[in-house]
Amino acid sequence: MRKILTWIMLILVLIGALFGYYQYSRILAPNVPAELQNEYVHIPSGASFQEVVDLLAENGQIKDQASFIAVAEMMNYKKKEMRSGRYKIEPSWSNRSLISHLRGGAQAPMNLVLTHGWHIEDVAVKASQFIEADSTELADLFYKDEKIATSGFTTETLMSAFIPNTYQVYWDTDAEAFLERMIKEHKRFWDSNNRREKAKQLGMTPSEVYTLASIVEREISKDSEKKRVAGLYLNRIKIGMKLDADPTAKFATRDFKATRILYKHIRFESPYNTYLHHGLPPGPISMASIKSIDAVLESEEHNYFYMCVDPEKPGYHLFAESIEEHNRNARRYHRYLDALEQK
Repeated sequence: MRKILTWIMLILVLIGALFGYYQYSRILAPNVPAELQNEYVHIPSGASFQEVVDLLAENGQIKDQASFIAVAEMMNYKKKEMRSGRYKIEPSWSNRSLISHLRGGAQAPMNLVLTHGWHIEDVAVKASQFIEADSTELADLFYKDEKIATSGFTTETLMSAFIPNTYQVYWDTDAEAFLERMIKEHKRFWDSNNRREKAKQLGMTPSEVYTLASIVEREISKDSEKKRVAGLYLNRIKIGMKLDADPTAKFATRDFKATRILYKHIRFESPYNTYLHHGLPPGPISMASIKSIDAVLESEEHNYFYMCVDPEKPGYHLFAESIEEHNRNARRYHRYLDALEQK
């Protein structure tokens, strides 16, 4: 009898050990491959638990779906609507480590770098590469007057809300949240370095400063000339002279690759064409860099009204106070262009 009891006890201990090992393997043994090929998972907003499981399996981020599901239920991770976001997964993680990480919501942020696009659609396309909202959703929002009007913008001036910089964003950001974030960043930018006061001293709003800065941005490649060119345009505005800015003609005609402004450009009817209309365009013609914005706010004071590309120093300009001096500079530049075309 004693031997029978001993064997029964041994069998029970063995069963317990096997069950314990089974539980251990499900909970603590590695279920994420050691040779992980895709270390990020993007869980969409509103995703179900099964969709998360399918996503992890399709990405090759879990080896055993059944054990993951069992441990997820044990850890109360299974919800009707799962926590969204972009998460970094480490090789050889156990189910417990993976589920704790996903359940905790510690997202891996992304660095969105806004650069110098011509169109508001360029912003939509760039942002959609870093957040959940797609470019169509973003562009649709950017053209909804009632949405952007509450923030003090119009469809024409909205580009001025976007300050080129690097922004840390979370992938599960929707279109409205993204725009709200950019408007907050816009406010923070203008509240810093006394920028609002500088704009007031020029008799301009931040959007008007940005609009002029966008012209400077597209007109000038050398940072050293930006303050001088900004001062030139401000001089023209002060006396009611048309800006005659080449980039506005390119924007109006959508001929962004034009290297030489022709009659068809300067005569193209558009409120953005400053060869035809006095003052600033209705809004920015592109994104303006911080250097260009500050160049307007801290523009040079001088008597220049004219400028022309310097044929002897590509990328730089010759500045003139009188039309006679400018015409001489322009003839030099056109002879240079003609010589290039004949080569």
